[in-house]
Amino acid sequence: MEPPSGPPRRKCTPWQGPLLTVSLLIFWSRPVTAQLTIESKPVDAAEGSDVLLLVHNQPENPQAYHWFKGEREDSNQKILSLITNTQQITQGPAHSGRETIYPNGSLLIQKVTQNDSGIFHLRITDANFDGHSTSGQIRVYPVLPTPFIRSNTSDLVEGQGSVALTCEPETQNTTYQWSMNNQSLPDSSRLQLSLDNRILTIHNVTRKDTGPYECWTRNPVSVRRSDPFTLNVFYGPDTPTISPPGSSYPPGAKLSLFCLAASNPPAQYSWLIKGRPQQYTQELFILNLSVNDSGPYTCHVHNNVTGLNRTTVRNITVSADSAQGSSPGLSAGAIAGIVIGALAGVVLITAVVYFLYRRKSGGSGTF
Repeated sequence: MEPPSGPPRRKCTPWQGPLLTVSLLIFWSRPVTAQLTIESKPVDAAEGSDVLLLVHNQPENPQAYHWFKGEREDSNQKILSLITNTQQITQGPAHSGRETIYPNGSLLIQKVTQNDSGIFHLRITDANFDGHSTSGQIRVYPVLPTPFIRSNTSDLVEGQGSVALTCEPETQNTTYQWSMNNQSLPDSSRLQLSLDNRILTIHNVTRKDTGPYECWTRNPVSVRRSDPFTLNVFYGPDTPTISPPGSSYPPGAKLSLFCLAASNPPAQYSWLIKGRPQQYTQELFILNLSVNDSGPYTCHVHNNVTGLNRTTVRNITVSADSAQGSSPGLSAGAIAGIVIGALAGVVLITAVVYFLYRRKSGGSGTF
């Protein structure tokens, strides 16, 4: 006899089909128990505000709530206990007088401090006296004060040395940011930020680095901005300019020369005429020029802080030719041409007037 080609088949009894269906229904309809959780409202709290630790997905018919400070159930860290059927509340060693427990087990902490930051543990006893535990976290941040900018030096000369600007005060868990001229910091190799962005260093300062600067501080609960801070950078003087640009004058004319140079602090001005020192002034006046006033006029500028000096020279020429050059006369031929043209115009106008008169008065008769 040949062996069977497969395992023997079982016969299905009439009651096995309904039993399988009922088993599947029980499996799929089994309720899913949500996990017990604690929600902090708000998540990030400002120091001095109130925080509510709200309990979600509690077991049915809770009999007692027990709150602890920390990650475990330590009797020395117990805050409050609540027996639900009698509404009896018991304070623990960790109760500060600012905690309140509600009938639903949620815990209110008033006027939180940074010391309140951390883990809070809750144990709930249900009707079967089984324990259910979970933990939640509070994060408390200080409300930031208004920052201010401090400079490590007040004596800055263009192109000489560096300056460090510090955003004060230093606070924990704070982000620092800088702006210059109401814009983000320019991309420059001369600008350097510390790792925490609290210190801005400017190397080889120039007059374009004066600012104003502002620093911003922020944490999860507040944003603050400093007052504008301006650097005083000493520079110059640059090479002065003399105005007006003319250099030729007729005898008897008035000479007025104005000298200007960019400088901080403002430059001191003095003049030299043909090498001879004149008054310390920015503008030079000579009321009645003569030929003897011709020569080099030098404007000298000096900066008391930088110690730098600059000069510009203007050569002034006083001569009668300058008068003719400024008001050139007409040649004899030009004058004759003007006279002849004027006479021709008079003759032409007279002829036209006579023709019109004759036409009006005697047009129908003979001449």
